[in-house]
Amino acid sequence: MQYNNDEIKVNVSSETGRLRAVLLHRPGVEIERMTPQNANSALYSDILNKAVVDEEYADFSGVLERWTKVYYVEDVLAKVLEDEGVKREIVTESCRLDGCGGLVQRLLGHEPRVLAKELIEGVQNGDWDYEHGKDDDRYDLKPLYNLFFTRDASSTVYDRVLINSMSFDVRRRETLIYKAIFEKFFGVETLNAQEWSSHARTEGGDVQIARSNMLCIGTGIRTNKKGIEYLAHKMAEKHEQFAILVQELPHKPESFIHLDMVFTFLSQNECMMFEPMVKKSGVFTGMDTTIITIDNGNIKYNSCSNILQGLKLTGWDMKPILCGGEEPWDQMREQWHSGANFFALGEGKVLGYRRNVHTMEALDRAGFAILKAEDICSGKVKMEDYDKFVAAFKGSELPRGGGGARCMTMPIMREG
Repeated sequence: MQYNNDEIKVNVSSETGRLRAVLLHRPGVEIERMTPQNANSALYSDILNKAVVDEEYADFSGVLERWTKVYYVEDVLAKVLEDEGVKREIVTESCRLDGCGGLVQRLLGHEPRVLAKELIEGVQNGDWDYEHGKDDDRYDLKPLYNLFFTRDASSTVYDRVLINSMSFDVRRRETLIYKAIFEKFFGVETLNAQEWSSHARTEGGDVQIARSNMLCIGTGIRTNKKGIEYLAHKMAEKHEQFAILVQELPHKPESFIHLDMVFTFLSQNECMMFEPMVKKSGVFTGMDTTIITIDNGNIKYNSCSNILQGLKLTGWDMKPILCGGEEPWDQMREQWHSGANFFALGEGKVLGYRRNVHTMEALDRAGFAILKAEDICSGKVKMEDYDKFVAAFKGSELPRGGGGARCMTMPIMREG
């Protein structure tokens, strides 16, 4: 069963083409189901204040709603759960993964909207005891704490969607939701590296659609070489000439989990980057940069000095803007709070955290107008009046989750 979805066709062939549709998830009560004891296993370094998260996310999503068509995961999931076959498949597999098979029949009896919330927010163990229970045992069906980072578990790669093979079990159930959404609601072909090799891993924060014949990919604790090998083979099937630029990432600290935490495209000739990645200094000392070239089915691997040189070797001069500005101390502090993690609404029109003041100053010097997200949402400021801008939204709580604007957006359709 497929649904009418306003003629939106899944297709993303760049990071900066005019955004026409995006998938989001508003952080729900699932983020309040973390405690200091289970936050680490949920992949968080801290617990979040939902009231503040709600305010910050409202400005973030409000900007997007004024620019493009926005779909919300819970709404689309409820729609696809109307199909009894899809409903049974998601419930059965979700309960299998979380070891709560006894819940299957109960959950199948719930109507789609209620079930969608349960699949996201979790289902409590009725026998759990505060005095004797463990935090991780309170929910039979575990909350999807990370779902608002819609980028990670799925990635639009041209006219297909990569259902990512997640590196941590706490995120595996997210992929069931995205597979159903993209196959049943949007009617698009999906890819999955783990179906090719059980050892292959990919995550969306590491996959950037540089242009119609090139990907930039990070490899580290989340995306591995086997996952990149899979993508190289899939690209070779459809493209006579193609390139994949691969940047190795340090495994620690956790702020370097994905490529988009150190490098994002702002326009076709401007990027935001963490300077030590290019200098190969600090934690990036010894990190490899590799160009994979595909020529009529032949795949070759060659080393290059850094990501900027790799882009240049493929005919692309890129002007870098530095996360944190020129001062190394500021660079480290602002990278930690997703200072390099921007999301492009269009060419030279980006969305990012306002808290990273030195990064904002660097963008201002590069000719980007700094617009307050709340002014955009209230109608006081119109994005269309500016050729280049940053829609800057507040971020005191959201960055504690370990991601920024690009992490929280899954683009479905772009022009160009």
